[in-house]
Amino acid sequence: MSEVTRPTLSDALTERMLELIREGGHRPGDRLPSTRELSQRFAVTTPTLREALRRLEATGAIEMRHGSGIYVGAAIERIVLPNPNMREMAGAQLLELLGARIVIEPPLAAMAADHATREDLGSLRHVLEEAGRHLRGQDAELHEANMTFHRATARLAGNSVLDEVVDSLLTVHGPEQQQILQIFDDRRRDYDEHLAILEAIEARDAAQAEERMRSHLLDVKTVIENRL
Repeated sequence: MSEVTRPTLSDALTERMLELIREGGHRPGDRLPSTRELSQRFAVTTPTLREALRRLEATGAIEMRHGSGIYVGAAIERIVLPNPNMREMAGAQLLELLGARIVIEPPLAAMAADHATREDLGSLRHVLEEAGRHLRGQDAELHEANMTFHRATARLAGNSVLDEVVDSLLTVHGPEQQQILQIFDDRRRDYDEHLAILEAIEARDAAQAEERMRSHLLDVKTVIENRL
């Protein structure tokens, strides 16, 4: 029988910090007590407290701003977190990344067609218009606009967990996504396919939105397979 690992002081402090945030009703962006105040509150040394704070900062639960203080982080309520230590992906892994997106994103496009409000649709069209303005610009700017479109589509599906899955995939593998854009090398075609997806969502045609998202990602995957 394996020995049960006992929680360390840092583990306990991490949990107590989370309790402080939750029970205090703190929201992302709210300022927390200073390091000195927290050390006194939890009766621990500053170095011990800082270890717990670094853990929380690594997951985005808190944000430590130099010269300003400690704040609740934007990721405090996330279920799925991107791994910041991922290495670059090889060619075969690029295809696996696209394969994962093909499984996940088309149903989300269908859900977006069913659930998006009129205001949501206006925001999504604005995102795509921004991408259109970058068609002749830098790769980095167009890449960011394209990823914003995919993130926004996932968000409009109304499932926060799947939204976080897509966001994590696109965040962790940002360099690979930009590499895919460079290999695909057809900005207008990519944009037109995004536009077709948007039009299906605006028309509330869930089946068409799903098929167009799947076709778009399969198209990209086929081009990558042929060029790697």
